[in-house]
Amino acid sequence: MNDARPGTTVPDHRGRTGLHLTGRDLDRNPRVEVTDVDLLAAGWHVLRATTFRYRGDDDEWTTLTRETYDRGNGATILLYDAARRTVLLTRQFRYPVYVNDHPDGMLIETAAGLLDDDDPVTAIRREAEEETGVRVAEVEHVFDAFMSPGSVTERLHFFAAAYDGAGREGDRGGLAEEDEEIEILEYDIDVALSKIRDGSIQDAKTIMLLQWAVLDGPFARR
Repeated sequence: MNDARPGTTVPDHRGRTGLHLTGRDLDRNPRVEVTDVDLLAAGWHVLRATTFRYRGDDDEWTTLTRETYDRGNGATILLYDAARRTVLLTRQFRYPVYVNDHPDGMLIETAAGLLDDDDPVTAIRREAEEETGVRVAEVEHVFDAFMSPGSVTERLHFFAAAYDGAGREGDRGGLAEEDEEIEILEYDIDVALSKIRDGSIQDAKTIMLLQWAVLDGPFARR
C-alpha cells in the first residue's frame, strides 16, 4: 500500500512523512483537480507520479499522469567586480552532464545551492562563502525561474553581488565533508561571454546571469 511506504505515514531515512500528500490540496486553478499522488521514491529528493484531471479549452476533462522530481528550491549568485570588469565562477565535476555527452563533466557555473531550511538570501550568502570564500552582505535579487518545468519542481532564485577582486585569495572552494572539490575561476566579463559562444560555458543559470550582467546589470551600457 502507498501509505505504508517510507515517506508516507512511515518516516523515511530523513524523518519525513506525508510526502504522498503534496499537491492534493491544490485549488488555485479551477481547470485542475488532483486525484492521486503515488510516491515513487524518497531518497535524498522525492519522485512522485501525480494523476490529475485537466479541463481543456474545449471544456472537456482529460485524466493525465505526470512524474515530478522534487529536490527543493535553490539559489544562485553572480559575483562581480565592476571596476575590474570580472566575474567569479566555479568549476566542478557534475556526473549528470558527464553521462549526457559533456566532454569531461567539469561544469563552469555561478555559485549555487539548495535553500534547505533557509530563506533565499541566507542560503545564497552561505553558498557563496562555501564555494568561493567570498562573504557578501548586500545582495541584489535579479529574478526567479523554473529551470526544467516539464518534470522538476525546483524554483531557482537568482542574485548578484559585488566582490573585491583585488583582495581575494585562493583558487579552491567547497566543503570537504560534502566531497566538494571546486575550482574558483575569475574571468573578464568579455571572456566569460565568449565562453558561452564557444560552448565552454553550458550551464543555464550561469548563461542567464552573465547575459543579465551585460543587459541590465553591472556591465550594461548606460
